[in-house]
Amino acid sequence: MTTGTSEEAPAGGTPAGASAFRRRRSQLSAREDLTPTQRRRALSDSADDWLHGLLAASGGGRGVALVAVGGYGRRELLPGSDLDLLVLHNGEHADTDVAALTDAVLYPLWDAGVDVDHSVRSLAEARAVASRDPRAAMGLMDARVVAGERALGDRLRSAVLADWRRDGRRRLAELAELTRRRHARVGELAFLLEPDIVDAEGGLRDTLVLRAVAASWLADAPHGGVEPAREWLLCVRDALHRPPGRPGDRLLLQEQDVVAARLRLRGGADDLLGRVSASGRTIAYAAEITWRAVDRVLRPSRPGPRLPGRPSVGGQLAPGVLAHDGEAVLAPDAHPDSDPVLPLRAAAAAAQAGLPLAPATAARLGTAPPLPAPWPREAREALITLLGAGEPALRVWEALEFVGLVVRWLPEWEALRFRPQRNSLHRHTVDRHSTQTAVEAARLTRAVSRPDLLLLAGLLHDVGKGEPGDHSRTGAALALGVAHRLGFTDADAELVSLLVRHHLLLPMTATRRDLDDPATVQHVVTAVGDRETLDLLAALTEADATAAGPVTWTPWRAALVRDLVERTRARLAGAAPPAPDRLECWQEDLLRSGHSTVVAEHGGDWHASGDSDTRVTVVAPDRPGLLATVAGVLMLHRLDVRGVSAQTLDGMAAQVWAVCSRQGDGPDSARLREDVLRAVDGRLDVAARLAGRSQQPPRGRLPVPPPRVDVLEGVTDRASVVEVRAHDAPGLLHRLAVALAGGRVSILTAVVGTLGAEAVDVFYVLDSRGRPLSRERAGELAEKLRAAAV
Repeated sequence: MTTGTSEEAPAGGTPAGASAFRRRRSQLSAREDLTPTQRRRALSDSADDWLHGLLAASGGGRGVALVAVGGYGRRELLPGSDLDLLVLHNGEHADTDVAALTDAVLYPLWDAGVDVDHSVRSLAEARAVASRDPRAAMGLMDARVVAGERALGDRLRSAVLADWRRDGRRRLAELAELTRRRHARVGELAFLLEPDIVDAEGGLRDTLVLRAVAASWLADAPHGGVEPAREWLLCVRDALHRPPGRPGDRLLLQEQDVVAARLRLRGGADDLLGRVSASGRTIAYAAEITWRAVDRVLRPSRPGPRLPGRPSVGGQLAPGVLAHDGEAVLAPDAHPDSDPVLPLRAAAAAAQAGLPLAPATAARLGTAPPLPAPWPREAREALITLLGAGEPALRVWEALEFVGLVVRWLPEWEALRFRPQRNSLHRHTVDRHSTQTAVEAARLTRAVSRPDLLLLAGLLHDVGKGEPGDHSRTGAALALGVAHRLGFTDADAELVSLLVRHHLLLPMTATRRDLDDPATVQHVVTAVGDRETLDLLAALTEADATAAGPVTWTPWRAALVRDLVERTRARLAGAAPPAPDRLECWQEDLLRSGHSTVVAEHGGDWHASGDSDTRVTVVAPDRPGLLATVAGVLMLHRLDVRGVSAQTLDGMAAQVWAVCSRQGDGPDSARLREDVLRAVDGRLDVAARLAGRSQQPPRGRLPVPPPRVDVLEGVTDRASVVEVRAHDAPGLLHRLAVALAGGRVSILTAVVGTLGAEAVDVFYVLDSRGRPLSRERAGELAEKLRAAAV
């Protein structure tokens, strides 16, 4: 697009020329008939025309070039933009000649009120700077000769690109570090309420980084959707900079309605921020995929051991899911088009291993059929396991969102996507705040009896913000429906709904009412009803406030909430630990028979665990270490324990195990029965067999809370009760059982359960004389169990 500037404005550095140039920039900035793209090009062309005239008026041109770099080089000038300009010479001019020519060009620009970010360098000097500074190199990749000797500028651009490619490994490592620092400092464009359009993760600068990576020829960036996203952000930036003089690229809350109006968005500021968020997610996802490809290229050249979180090729994470080259991928025999649970199983396994889903894998998972309603237990457990992974769950969740799976599973999520919060206490959009709350809740699972309900409530606590009315009340009704659809019991669904309904109760009561007034505590007691619910609500409150930002969970607020919780807890009786399931009649008959027996049942109607699970009933003479022995045999058969109930009667023990196969198929019942009987009789050395086999699947260093072991007082006079809460992992129960055997105690009753990725195990134990443990011995046993659970 031509602007006609050179005809309307006097050439050279006259005052009239500067005035005409300034007037022309102002006119172009104000014209409503220009699209943002047309305006950027018109402003760039206008600057080109005048600079061409200035250089001509100076008498220079041979051996010199005026080179536009950065945004000006890309013809992306905005109203009031600086001119990024390089005065490039061939090194044959005297310093005084170059200085005089530079003054002849720059002073008229300054007179016109134009800010110029300029440098004066020879070809060799410019090339040397680019070799040291990745940012300078990126700017010169967009070099465009505005006036003067075009061949000189072309030589510079070619040389910079050649240097970049020749030294690509080092340059990309430097660029990766700069990018990580910027992201950590600025945050994510997709989720910030006042985002920096340029420097945030997923912003315009990341699109330039993607181009620089592609220019190295070592890795390429995904192309789908990035350019439209970039173009939209450029349009937003154009509207943000009108009229000229508005500093910075941060989209502040008070300016969002004005910017939306300039872009003619009917939905106003919410529509604006939603589109910015969508663009940021597209760019950030492309960048994540690109940097993974770069990492694979750079890794072989790095000295030292293999990076943490990089499992070996082909390591199995879950049935149908493998770890391959730092990503979670589908096994060759996996069939997502016929397995509706596979996407959740893969996502949970990836997050727990600290790995991202490979892009092609995420796309294939998006073809899976819908989940039935209610969800099967495996799907429900996988969702909780995914959320319980904490921080690694975020990028896996984003991949699922990108391929449309999250909204298919949770249609209520659609109203939360990209939704801004008009609240200065919040730093993220509603959807990201919700997932961040679940991440924060994962740190607090040891403090509650139902970590699965805490994680689900964290995800759903703001689900009502997508609907009109009080979001707590609306959200409670929505959460009730979601919990039922996911297959939770009526009681569990009601509890999740109650948590969502009252997720603001504790902070609002603690900060607005007199805690010394008995009616204040009674108000909370009436709302929560029992200690279990109070503990869940306290953890949800902390997770919600921490996810919102540092302003929300200050030491003062935290102290007030803790005080209110302690006062309320004192008014509520503690809940007893879970009791073992009753044995069925045939199991009781086996227990009374006095003979060792093993029965394995695959599938069936005996539980609600899903067809892929197996129940194993073991009856054997009771002895120390029996639980560890059977757990070890299950490990040898690559079975993961989902739950176990153990009871003793007249010297015989009955153990009922719920297990899942890591291979996806049920165990060989005959072999399993034979091995358990041999181990019970002492004919199979389980410890020796386990020592020769690594049971731990490949996984990264997942940040999980430390295990918690409590000796529960006042539960029963018959035994000492020890409760273990820990991150579930293959072999956990075996290690705990070995520790119990080493502590010279016998197990009267055991109730072992897994809720997502959290193990909640309760052991009723006796000393060698059949009595409860002393307080000192109980404390020593707790320490042994704590060490075994790490």
